[in-house]
Amino acid sequence: MPKKFIVVTGGVLSGIGKGIVAASISRLLNGYGLDVNVLKIDPYLNMDAGTMNPNQHGEVFVTDDGYEADLDLGHYERFTGKDMSRKNNLTAGQVYYSVISKERRGEYLGSTVQVVPHVTEEIKNRIKSMEGELLVIEIGGTVGDIEGEVFFEAVRELSMELGLDNFLFIHTTFVPYLGTTNEFKTKPTQQSVQLLRRIGIQPNMIVVRTEFPIDPSSLDKISLFTGVSRNMVINLYDTKNVYEIPEILKEYNVHSKIAKFLNIELSGNFDWDYPKVFRPIKIALVGKYLGTDDAYKSIIESIFLCGVEKPRVVDSELLEEDGNPEEFLKGFDGIIIPGGFGKRGIEGKIKAITYARERRIPILGICLGMQLMVIEYFRNIVGFKEANSTEFDPNTKYPVIDIMEEQKKVLNLGGTMRLGGQEMRIFPNTRLWKIYGELTEERERHRHRYEVNFDEFKEHFTIPNENSNENNDEKKLVVSAMSDFVEAIELNNHPFFVGVQFHPEYRSKVGNPHPVFAALVKAIEKKLR
Repeated sequence: MPKKFIVVTGGVLSGIGKGIVAASISRLLNGYGLDVNVLKIDPYLNMDAGTMNPNQHGEVFVTDDGYEADLDLGHYERFTGKDMSRKNNLTAGQVYYSVISKERRGEYLGSTVQVVPHVTEEIKNRIKSMEGELLVIEIGGTVGDIEGEVFFEAVRELSMELGLDNFLFIHTTFVPYLGTTNEFKTKPTQQSVQLLRRIGIQPNMIVVRTEFPIDPSSLDKISLFTGVSRNMVINLYDTKNVYEIPEILKEYNVHSKIAKFLNIELSGNFDWDYPKVFRPIKIALVGKYLGTDDAYKSIIESIFLCGVEKPRVVDSELLEEDGNPEEFLKGFDGIIIPGGFGKRGIEGKIKAITYARERRIPILGICLGMQLMVIEYFRNIVGFKEANSTEFDPNTKYPVIDIMEEQKKVLNLGGTMRLGGQEMRIFPNTRLWKIYGELTEERERHRHRYEVNFDEFKEHFTIPNENSNENNDEKKLVVSAMSDFVEAIELNNHPFFVGVQFHPEYRSKVGNPHPVFAALVKAIEKKLR
C-alpha cells in the first residue's frame, strides 16, 4: 500500500486538464527520486472505456495487459515513461459489479448492503491495493456530479483513516475571463471549493486554469475565499505544448511544496527531454471521428513527440462523397489512416490510400488503416474490384479481410476483441525490420476483430527471403511481420507505404516516440528535400 497520496479533483468545467496535471506531477516527483504510481477513477458505470463513442469520450487507450482505458492513461504513460495496466483505472461499473457479485456470493450475509460502508470500502480497498511509494489519484468528472460523490466520500474516509498528513488534495479549476468587464471571475472557483468542503474535503493546493496569465489580485482572492495558502495557488494558463507543464510546475517549485506538505524527501535532478522545436511538416489524419481531437489523441501526440506539427484531421466522409481526393489532400506531405469501426467513411479512406500510392506520398495505415490498404491493393493492383472486408460486406466475393475465427460466435461486444500486447516476428530485409533496428521480434498492442485473410489469398502476398536484400515483386504485397496473423504489410519502390495491424501510438513516450512514427516523419523529410 502507498504511504502517501495526492488526490487531484476538478471543478467548474470538465476537460480542463486534470489528467495533464496528474501526469505532470507524477513525472515531476518521479524525476526527484520518488516511486510514483497513478490511479484514474472514472465515475461512469461502464466496466471500461471500450464501448464508448470516441466523439463523446475521446480515444480508447489499450494497455499491454489488454485493458481498454480512458485516454488519461495515455497521458500517464507518455509523461511518466511507465506502462500502465488495468489496475491503473477504476470505474464505478467495476466497483458496483464487485459489490453486487459479493452480495450474490453471500459475503455480506446479515448486512443491508449500502453505499456506505460497502461501496466505499470497495473503493478504499482498491486504492490500498496499489503499489508505489506515492499514489496520485485523479477523480474524473467535476465536483458536484452525482455519480462522483461516492468516490469523494471514499477518499475522505481514507484520509481520515490513514492520516490527513499523508494526503494532499489538489483542486483543478477553471477561471473564466469576462471581456465585457475586463476581469477574471473567481466566483465559480469559490463555489467549487464550497462543494468540496460540504463533502468534507478541504483542498491543500489549487491549480487555476486560465486561457492566459491571471492577475495576482485574482489569485489573492482565490486564496482568501478558499482557505488555501497563497503559495499553494498555482496558475497554469494555456500553452500550445502540454509537455511544458512539468517544467512549469518545477519553476513554481511545486515539487518542494508537495514534499514539505507530505514530509517526504526528494533526491536527484529533474531531467525532462520534451520536444520544443517543431518542423512544419503537414500530415493528414484521414478519419471520421471529428467531434474532438481526443478521438485520435495518441496518434496526434506520437507525431507531435517526433518534433513535428500535429496532424490535421481530414473528414473521410466528405472525401467519400466528393470523389476528388486531391481537393482534400493536396498540400499534405504525408497521410495517416487510423483505426476505427463501421462502414461510414471507409471509401473515403480508400481514396486517400490510392492517392498516396499513386502519387508516392508517404502513408501509414494503423489497424483498420492497414486493412484498407490491403483492400485498396487487391482492388486496384491485383484486379479484384469487389475485394472488401466482411465487416462492410458480409457477402463480398473477395473477403481479403475477415473476422477472426474465435470472434464469429461472440455475442458480447465489450472487452472481447484481440486486446493488448502480443509478440510478433519481423522479417529481415523489410522496411519494418530496419525501422525496428533490425530486430526480428517485438511486442505490440492490439485492438481489433478483423484480420487479413492470409490463408485464402496468400498467393498474392510475399514474405521476403532472409537471404535477399530486396524484394522487387511489385505485383505482390510484402508481409513484413506476422504472429498468428498478418501484423504488417508494405510496398517496395514507394517512399513509405506501411500498414500495421497493431497500434504503435500506444507505446509512444516523451523522448521516445514509437519508431514507426519516427520513420514516417523521416521518409517525409527525405521526400521533401
